[in-house]
Amino acid sequence: MKVLFVSSEAHPLVKTGGLGDVAGALPRSLQAEGVDVRLLLPAYRHVLQQVESTKPLFSMGDLLGTGEVWLLQGYHPQVTVPIWLVDCPALFDRPGGPYQDEEGSDWADNGIRFSLFARAAALLGISGALTGWRPDVLHLNDWQSGFVPLWLKHWGAERPATLFTVHNLQYQGVFPKTLLSEVGLPEHFYSMHGVEYHQQVSMLKAGLYYADQLSTVSPTYANEIQSTEMGEGLDGLLADRSEQLNGVLNGIDTAVWNPQQDESIAKKYSLETLSSRAINKEQLQTTLGVSVNDEAPLFGLVSRLVPQKGVDLLLTVIPEILQRGAQLVVLGSGDSALEQWLLHLQQQWPQQVGVWIGYNEPLAHAMMAGSDVILVPSRFEPCGLTQMYALRYGALPLVRRTGGLADTVDQQSGFLFDDVSSESLAVVLHEAVDSYSDRKLWKQKQQYAMKQALGWERSAKHYIEIYQSLMQVEE
Repeated sequence: MKVLFVSSEAHPLVKTGGLGDVAGALPRSLQAEGVDVRLLLPAYRHVLQQVESTKPLFSMGDLLGTGEVWLLQGYHPQVTVPIWLVDCPALFDRPGGPYQDEEGSDWADNGIRFSLFARAAALLGISGALTGWRPDVLHLNDWQSGFVPLWLKHWGAERPATLFTVHNLQYQGVFPKTLLSEVGLPEHFYSMHGVEYHQQVSMLKAGLYYADQLSTVSPTYANEIQSTEMGEGLDGLLADRSEQLNGVLNGIDTAVWNPQQDESIAKKYSLETLSSRAINKEQLQTTLGVSVNDEAPLFGLVSRLVPQKGVDLLLTVIPEILQRGAQLVVLGSGDSALEQWLLHLQQQWPQQVGVWIGYNEPLAHAMMAGSDVILVPSRFEPCGLTQMYALRYGALPLVRRTGGLADTVDQQSGFLFDDVSSESLAVVLHEAVDSYSDRKLWKQKQQYAMKQALGWERSAKHYIEIYQSLMQVEE
């Protein structure tokens, strides 16, 4: 079975969110299950700087009038699958991030950039003669590859099967109607039964409408996005395609996130040596400047600081918990108002609140190893990885019952609340503080949490079943 895994990011080469984690780990797990998989990425400047042994495979010509496009192959020691790169210097060889410039503004030509990326992926799907390798399945991810099945539909050629995975329905790749003519796609695709979305073009909708099968990153989220409340205007389409919509729960890299082997934490530990977590808690308290006190329940927040993550709800109720002697440590960045609010809270409670604004991967590991509770009070969460990292490290997750949070955390492994309200969140925060006083019960919950199967093996097997069903249809 041959699968071309098409993504705009993949850890450790490039990552802005959960897609990068998935695209970095899932292809490796598919490979371990015997799938012949290639990872296709844009040749961003910072990716080219990391990939080793880069060599050109062949020229794809000038696909959109933006200069010659080459397919490159490269190697990275942490990525065991072959890496293919779509190299168009005019579009991808830039400073800044994959979607934004150094000032944080979206690239004005993102529509062109990812139309070209999608066209290159579609060409690779039908041109096995050029590479000596023709995929059976194109596994497409998020809006950046949404035009792949559209190009295939336009050409009408013999083609591989397509699976389109939505990682977060909020990010839709919406551009002016003129994009179609700019990239050479016919106007007839611009309709309600096509790519039209509120008088614009949605790359995400293109993938959802034209791909053979769809998936998203948790069973609960697959149901939620078919509702008016969470469907982002695409609930009707998703409901119509419910027979083709699969909810496949993400996994985590259990080699990277492993308290028995983690070099980023103060003291390694396992189920049998849980008492060693106390050393990590003490180190975390010291690092973030709160008082060293094992009797105080330590709540950790590792998150983008945005309303989706429920940070504003948390800030309205956390003083109640601090008054009971609890502590809060925070790692993240995002909305400037939320950042300032947290820094102000730190000034008010200097012995109980520690805040690190920014991104710090080793500290993220230390937060999992040292926090008693990890807070994920999201308004919605397609899957979420933070709560799975927390489970792996015996930091009990406190989550809202939504999306992948509902699929991975239960009352035995953490704490849950239902309503998007500060009142509902306050109740479960107090429950966690109360529970911490019963250390025997707390340890039992930790042990149960750490025994959960969280790796990619189960997810990879589920995806292989989808690939096989697609191949049978194609036959």
